[in-house]
Amino acid sequence: MDIKNNILETIGNTPLIKLNKITQKVPGTILAKVDYFNPGNSIKDRMALKMVEVAEKEGKLKPGGTIIECTSGNTGMGLALAAVVKGYKCIFTTTDKQSKEKMDILKAVGAEVIVCPTNVEPDDPRSYYSVARRLNKEIPNSFHCNQYDNPANRLAHYETTGPEIWKQTEGKITHLVCTAGTGGTVTGTAMYLKEKNPNIKIWAIDVYGSLLTKYFRTGEIDMNEVHPYISEGFGEDFVPENYDMSVIDHFEQVTDKDGAVMARKLAKEEGIFCGYSAGSCLQGLMQLKDQLTKDDVVVCIFHDHGSRYVGKIYNDQWMMERGFLEVKSFQDIVNGRAAHQKLITIDHNATVADAVALMKKYGIEHIPVLDGGDFTGSISESGLFDKLFDNPSLKTAGIHEVMEAALPIVPMNTPVEKLSSLINKHNGAVLSKDEISGLYHIVTKYDILQALNK
Repeated sequence: MDIKNNILETIGNTPLIKLNKITQKVPGTILAKVDYFNPGNSIKDRMALKMVEVAEKEGKLKPGGTIIECTSGNTGMGLALAAVVKGYKCIFTTTDKQSKEKMDILKAVGAEVIVCPTNVEPDDPRSYYSVARRLNKEIPNSFHCNQYDNPANRLAHYETTGPEIWKQTEGKITHLVCTAGTGGTVTGTAMYLKEKNPNIKIWAIDVYGSLLTKYFRTGEIDMNEVHPYISEGFGEDFVPENYDMSVIDHFEQVTDKDGAVMARKLAKEEGIFCGYSAGSCLQGLMQLKDQLTKDDVVVCIFHDHGSRYVGKIYNDQWMMERGFLEVKSFQDIVNGRAAHQKLITIDHNATVADAVALMKKYGIEHIPVLDGGDFTGSISESGLFDKLFDNPSLKTAGIHEVMEAALPIVPMNTPVEKLSSLINKHNGAVLSKDEISGLYHIVTKYDILQALNK
């Protein structure tokens, strides 16, 4: 019988998948090493297990011990799986920019998670690096993996990822493209491939806000290069010891937006539901595509699964709030709101004072008027102001005496350009019905301006 003794035996031997649509105009054959097929849904399973095995062999990790590590989430998952099987405890430090999904998954497999601030120096006592080191000193029988400087990190990829890619491409690989973080994946894989064929090009993909690219080009650690970025799982504000820059041929930087947008394209156009770094990896390749020929065989490493990012890059609202997603329709504007507030309406028998109270309570300028379930008119802040200024006694009048024309109702997929033409000085908003929920939504001139200016 073909049986695995435990979940750790399923790590590795992940598929190499050809990209067809996004890269159809890119010279050569573009392949993705999709490592979310590992049991912990990321490539980090490989090095996590290796670090534990080496620590056990060296006597640094003993029975009943505690594994401590600072992680963006994926390494922690791999370590947690190893801990479950081998009987260790886990304490992980992470940063407040990591997705909630990652933290929840770590807790689900029994780990304790400590969230630390992102925007502090690495040696700040509050940083997730410093907290991990402190815990290691305070907790008896504990082992701090330190994936950044632990040679077992890159050894895992030298022993598994590199050989797998070489075998799967029958030695025909010409380029390896990989995001750069701890340095383990890109360095370990590159070391093996360069031994097989020193002509293979290694392209490391970095993010703006990381200092790795400038360090690669100049050998200078320039903290002026460091600034906050949203991309997860790669980029660094220091240079981990796992790097051997001599096996890397080029560093390419990608923006937060481009990486996120490309990840979504991979899901929609290739059916590969992957994480932030995979989108950035492929975006980096697209920026370098002019350097390729039709005979090249390119392998892009896709580190983790999209389930880690459903609250971020796969969430329309999150993307729109950061200006990452183009606003095209009424639906896009509604999706981009911080909260889907129920449409505020007013009955035609209500008073002007009632309308003013609603506007003040909800901070709104336009209220549709209902008569028996039908939209028969509307009230606007500017219209009321003009009427009350001319005749203050209207404050006690009925809505039907001062209401304006009913707001236009359009389909949810109406383009922004069409909405702009419908909204004018006589008509300040537009309505639309969500056919799925049956609820109406309103879009105002302010909503459109805010969406287009993100």
